[in-house]
Amino acid sequence: MNDMSWTPPGPPQLPPQPVPPPMPVAFSGSRNEFFRLVARGAGLELVTLGFYRFWLTTDIRRHLWSNTLIDGDGPEYTGRGKELMIGFLVALAILMPIYLGYFLIGIEAEHLKAFASLPLVAFFYLFGQFAIYRARRYRLTRTVWRGVRFWMSGSGWIYALKASLWGLLVVITLGLALPWREAALERYKMRHSYYGDLQGSFEGRGWDFFKRGWWLWPLMPFALVTVFGPFAYAAFKAIEWRWWLSGIRFGEVRLESTMRRSALIGLYWKVIGWAMLLGTLFSAYLALCIFLAASINGSSIADFFRTEAFARSIPLMVLPGIGYLALALAMNVVMRVYLMRDLWVRVLSSTIVHNIEAAANVTARGELANALGEGFADGLDVAGF
Repeated sequence: MNDMSWTPPGPPQLPPQPVPPPMPVAFSGSRNEFFRLVARGAGLELVTLGFYRFWLTTDIRRHLWSNTLIDGDGPEYTGRGKELMIGFLVALAILMPIYLGYFLIGIEAEHLKAFASLPLVAFFYLFGQFAIYRARRYRLTRTVWRGVRFWMSGSGWIYALKASLWGLLVVITLGLALPWREAALERYKMRHSYYGDLQGSFEGRGWDFFKRGWWLWPLMPFALVTVFGPFAYAAFKAIEWRWWLSGIRFGEVRLESTMRRSALIGLYWKVIGWAMLLGTLFSAYLALCIFLAASINGSSIADFFRTEAFARSIPLMVLPGIGYLALALAMNVVMRVYLMRDLWVRVLSSTIVHNIEAAANVTARGELANALGEGFADGLDVAGF
């Protein structure tokens, strides 16, 4: 007689769930709309003596954020121009006594001024790194996607100390330590960045950054003093963007960039071309101003300068100033169109999001940060997106 064993059937095996494909990031904004936005903003900056820039910065961010589509939805930027202005004024009230004290020391004794230069530079570098961290914290807490806010913890002063020590190492190594500095600082920032209760992290390594761009280090001193400077800088920024984006994580959500080294070269050369064109137009405008001022004075151009009548010419004082303001505003428009909007679009077009479904069930957390960091960044000229 044969022995037979029987095993009761278990629960039915579910078929493996298909892995969602990577999600490309898209941009839906109109270039003409952005141009009108920054052109109008430049005119309002002129009328308001520069104070409109806080509202213009806010409008630019809202345009870029809202037209960046991730899985079909764009984030919302909730910052306000008034917040940036108040942050700048508070930061200015803190920075002005420092500037004034240094100026008075310089008047009191030249040798003390020379002695104070190095500590002052070190202080402002430290303060600038603090401002960079706090400004990023402000922008992150004003960014909402699918009803959930990004936010950031951590200490701006600890970050500033880390950045300063790494900066010193970069100087000592003649720039070779830069990739490891960027990796260490980004790890600190991302470790304290959150999307709701989803914690961020950074997986990029300094060695990977160095491998991609090591050939730029020996070329950079030569490139900076030649026509190859824009090529080298654009290639470096493309490598940096690709490395940085590919290292970002929020829980199981990860980004990947496929940006080529040559992706940004055209943008920088377009800016240089516009700068040369606008500079040529400004030179022609100055020549016309001199001709008009000499005609009003009733003398030839040679006599106008030989008799030093140009020093007493009111039109020659006013008209070049107007032309210079127009040149500055035009360059601002060019840089915002090419190095903000177009650069943003090229970066996004190379970005892919993996495991976006991991951000589907996120609990809202975090509190709003004030705009003081943005104010310091603006006052120290280290502001960014």
